[in-house]
Amino acid sequence: MALDVLWVALGLGLLLLAGDVLVRGAVNLSLRLGIPALMVGLTVVAFGTSAPELLVSVEAVWAGLPGLALGNVVGSNTANILMVLGVPALISAMAIGDDVARSYLIMLAVSAMFILLAFTGPLHWPHALLLLGGGAWMLHDNYARAQDHRKDASAPVAVNAEDLEGADLSMPWPRIIIYIVLGVIGLPLGANLLVDGAAGIARTLGVSDAVIGLTLVALGTSLPELSTTVMAALRREAGVALGNVIGSNMFNLLFIIGIAALVGAIPVEPEMLRFDLWVMLAASLLIGPFILMRTPINRGWGAVLTVLYLGYLVAVFTLGAAV
Repeated sequence: MALDVLWVALGLGLLLLAGDVLVRGAVNLSLRLGIPALMVGLTVVAFGTSAPELLVSVEAVWAGLPGLALGNVVGSNTANILMVLGVPALISAMAIGDDVARSYLIMLAVSAMFILLAFTGPLHWPHALLLLGGGAWMLHDNYARAQDHRKDASAPVAVNAEDLEGADLSMPWPRIIIYIVLGVIGLPLGANLLVDGAAGIARTLGVSDAVIGLTLVALGTSLPELSTTVMAALRREAGVALGNVIGSNMFNLLFIIGIAALVGAIPVEPEMLRFDLWVMLAASLLIGPFILMRTPINRGWGAVLTVLYLGYLVAVFTLGAAV
């Protein structure tokens, strides 16, 4: 099992590094090609930061471990709300922005639709087309809202090139190409190592690949979001994390599962239908009063969210070992 843990650690590290260099290379290539910063932010950055989860899910389906793919997404969404919002709130109260409520309600609708689709599973290409269609609508809606925001003279500029993650307008062409090549090579290699190691751990512990996806893999692929929000909290800017979490959760459900379900059928385990999907939805509903009433998430509630996530991890392993 020690070797499997090593493969998981190496795979996760490679995924995070490759995802970072791919975003940097792709962002600067897009800007050099004259693509507006607004569109780069809505597409290249959004897809690039989700690349580790996407590659893990696709690799898992290819490797005959679809439960790991679904567990990765459902577990990541739960971790994003309970852990990625909870831990930074322990450092600094998280303010709620003016324009978050609409995106939050859309995320709830997407989560409810996904649960309904799961009960009609296994998830395959018809479900994938529906999810990807919803993702295309989401991109169009975000673009239209960003354009309206830019036209509002009282609002700040929506996206400047310098504000994009990974943007470096002075980056030379050779470095851009090297970053993209390293990202394209490193992501599938890291995903392969992570999936192989996770499968070995699941066999050793006697639990399903879905359990490993819900816990170990989901926790690992949520680390970039966690580190970003912790740094924002240390700078007293923790409120920026909420929009990123909401967007990430929608991308996970619509695009990652949508693409993975095109690769192969994804069965939905009975335990996930009974428990994990509803925990994901309950976690989303839990932050509703804060968003709709624009009440900051203080340290006390941050502790509650964090403890709930730790309790969820214990429950998943306990139920998984009992099956």
